[in-house]
Amino acid sequence: MVAHGFLAALLAGAAPAPLLTFDDALKRAEEHNLDLKVAQAKLAQAHELSRKLWASYLPQLSVAGGYTRNSAEAKISLPTTYFVRDVFQNQGPAFDPSRPPGLDNPPGAQTPYILIPDPAGFVSLTIQPFNQWAGQASLSQAIIAPALWPAIRSAYLGENIAKLGTETARREILFAAAQLYYGAAGLKEALKVQRRMLESNVAHEKDAQVRYQAGALPKVAYLRAEIDRVRAEQDLKRSENGLESAKSALNALLDQEGDFDVALPAEPTLPADPSKLAESATNDRPDLQAARKILDLALLQREGVWYQFLPNVGLTAKYSLSNITGFTGKYDSWAVGVGASWTIWDGGLREAALRENAQKVIESTAARRSAELKAADEVRRALLELDSARANKVKASEQLQLARENMGLVNVSYESGAATYLEVTDANAALLGAEINAVAEGLNASLAGLKVLKAAGQFAAR
Repeated sequence: MVAHGFLAALLAGAAPAPLLTFDDALKRAEEHNLDLKVAQAKLAQAHELSRKLWASYLPQLSVAGGYTRNSAEAKISLPTTYFVRDVFQNQGPAFDPSRPPGLDNPPGAQTPYILIPDPAGFVSLTIQPFNQWAGQASLSQAIIAPALWPAIRSAYLGENIAKLGTETARREILFAAAQLYYGAAGLKEALKVQRRMLESNVAHEKDAQVRYQAGALPKVAYLRAEIDRVRAEQDLKRSENGLESAKSALNALLDQEGDFDVALPAEPTLPADPSKLAESATNDRPDLQAARKILDLALLQREGVWYQFLPNVGLTAKYSLSNITGFTGKYDSWAVGVGASWTIWDGGLREAALRENAQKVIESTAARRSAELKAADEVRRALLELDSARANKVKASEQLQLARENMGLVNVSYESGAATYLEVTDANAALLGAEINAVAEGLNASLAGLKVLKAAGQFAAR
């Protein structure tokens, strides 16, 4: 029959795929997940914040040089010695005491003496050579820079906040991997149930065919058996595609390719005293730690505005070297100086920054409190969800036991002719639903346990 060939194709065993355990999946997610690599790269960038600010406080050294080819050379001759000569008459204009002294009214009395340059004592100075080069080295050092002090501390605090944010992202990614793994494991177990039910439906169909051909069963019952077999094949194919889809999503999250097998993970171990989980969340969750540090950062930034009212003092040093001596007669020169600057009034910018940062403190305080309340509520709701999941798991096990017992009784009655095929079909469907529900509720209970650990900040904690 076609059904037998289809069943053989569905149930044919292929080469076993390598097993990916739950712990291996979490480990690979931590090592290879691309979103986590992005977060880690951003964290590495955040680590440079303090180094950038320290660079503003450390010495700044720069060198510069240049060469110039001039179209013409310029020189100047200056005397170095003079002769004093008596010219037998008073030289220069007479001083007028009624006028203020100046170049046109030189003070003092007239004299008969004048200065005559010595022709052998002239020196020639080049003030613009054809080929001109010069080099300069400059050094600056901040001595007092009050605005940098809180800024550097804020940078270190920002790095810690970025680190906590990366840890939050890591835990979220690992929890997503855990959810996908549990989903794949649940689909695999459901697939096993559906394969067994397909085998059972095929056997029922064969039995119904024999009975129908013998005239012991109406055709409607035989048609119902065929419908049940077709529906089971359809459900099996749907579950197989669902399992492949879950594996594909897990592959994408783990940055891997190829087929793999999954196994039911062990139930997570929860603390013996659930009443302390809310306190654990406050202390262990990185997002709450980050919220507290964000408040500290807001306070520090507000404090930093006050430092902007203080003066700044800096040291500068410069060394120059050129092929022109100039008027000093030396090819090199140096200079050292200390400078101070103090902004008395900046148009109210700092006052506006103070008011802005005061509101940021209020915002961060409310955000921290809100995060703590939400975390405590998340823990409470996770515990309630866990309690419900465990109760559903117990009831699902009881339903499965009853469904199996009912299936056995109906099969015995059917073999003896005391039950119709419709009763067998209903019992079979009830058993299938009970088995799949038992698998689903068992995995839901485990996932609920993981959610409790995540809410308390204990899942995937380092």
